[in-house]
Amino acid sequence: MAIAKAERLMNLALCLLGTRRPLSKRELRGSIEAYLEAGNDDSFNRMFERDKDDLRELGLIIETVENLDGDTGYLARRDSNRLPPITLDAEEAAALGLAAKVWQQARLAGAASGALQKLRAAGMPEAEDAYEPHSALEPRIPVHEAAFEPLMLACRDRRPVTFDYRKGNAARPEQRQVEPWTLECWRGHWYLAGWDRDRGAERVFRLSRIAGRVRSRAGAFTARVPDAVTVRETVESWAGETATRTARIRLRTGSGYPLRSRATSVRELGDGWDELEIPYGHGLDAWLVEFGPDVIVSEPADLRADVMDRLRAVAKD
Repeated sequence: MAIAKAERLMNLALCLLGTRRPLSKRELRGSIEAYLEAGNDDSFNRMFERDKDDLRELGLIIETVENLDGDTGYLARRDSNRLPPITLDAEEAAALGLAAKVWQQARLAGAASGALQKLRAAGMPEAEDAYEPHSALEPRIPVHEAAFEPLMLACRDRRPVTFDYRKGNAARPEQRQVEPWTLECWRGHWYLAGWDRDRGAERVFRLSRIAGRVRSRAGAFTARVPDAVTVRETVESWAGETATRTARIRLRTGSGYPLRSRATSVRELGDGWDELEIPYGHGLDAWLVEFGPDVIVSEPADLRADVMDRLRAVAKD
């Protein structure tokens, strides 16, 4: 479906850019195969208006002109849609090159590299690369979850989705119907923020807990997309970043470095174990479970119980 729409938009853009005079809806419908296949005039009109709006959102300047007979025509003048000269300096070019490198492990690698090549062909200066292949410092955003690409496209196209999601303390996943807003990476994990239709509230989902395929659904969003989506702040609060209490845990020596970086105190216990005091907030139990047998919760008792419940749920699955 996405490929068919992209092809239709491309054909419409080519028609509008290639004409020397305004083209009417009737002429455009006769020139584009997808419009010819529209069931009736109403279906074509809705499709054409959506496509016209999409092209304008992408930056194409489309003029609406009325001729002497009162008919409305459309065209996109080449001089109005010509990109200005590239005026990036060496530092700006280096920043773009670095940004393109970040996505080399993801499905966006081809698009990032292609965009960089087009900018260089248009006159962007070659910048000295601070991240040579032999360098030990390489910027990366890891994307291993199969759900990333369909969710990224759904966020871009404002399309509702459904997927099976397993909470940290659940034995089995359950289906969620979500209007996706944005994706964000935090501490090496990707999260989706969106509107959960079943719960009627904003929710944040960790992509690694999505089971199976992400399925797109027809229809418009039912909730307004906020101007600013605070994925990171929400996840940080779940992970104890805004904690007001302290937890005491035992951690196997040589493991759990993310926990050690947040510890307020570390004491060697011997026999391969250390004792740590770390900030305690909502969601810390889910994070501790990820370290498996390398972590033992000493106190508080409610945190220890929550971690045990999560481990039992995983063991039953």
